[in-house]
Amino acid sequence: MTETVESRLAALGIALPTPKPPVANYVPFVRSGNQLFISGQVPMGPDGLEYQGKLGAGFTVDQGQAAARLCAVNLLAVAKLASGDLDRVRCLKLTGFVNSAPDFGDHPKVINGASDLMVEALAEKGKHSRSAVGVAALPFGVAVEVEGIFEIA
Repeated sequence: MTETVESRLAALGIALPTPKPPVANYVPFVRSGNQLFISGQVPMGPDGLEYQGKLGAGFTVDQGQAAARLCAVNLLAVAKLASGDLDRVRCLKLTGFVNSAPDFGDHPKVINGASDLMVEALAEKGKHSRSAVGVAALPFGVAVEVEGIFEIA
């Protein structure tokens, strides 16, 4: 029996949430042909926003990685909604935004939290290109926001 994305997620103890509706004038995703553009996801957990803070100013890289991982869980939830089947999905690109102090320089380490989950969940189809960008602030004071571009087979 072939291992599925859903079975890999279950083995990791991850149950995908129902995506939350947008909080402003945008849509959660746009599909163009076989490409899927997913709006930035923040670390929204079952009880609301998590990981509010600034990297390099009281927030650790480990906390930032956990925030990025939760953003990736939410990206996968939207990808499932848009595609109907995560086994049809390939991650092409992630862009991670890190709410950071001016002297913080470990943005790539933080966004590894999202990248690592994509590979754990999607295996070879989870390997992607990426940008990790430091910013002065993010919505709701969250530590990380991640957006993604995917391909649907």
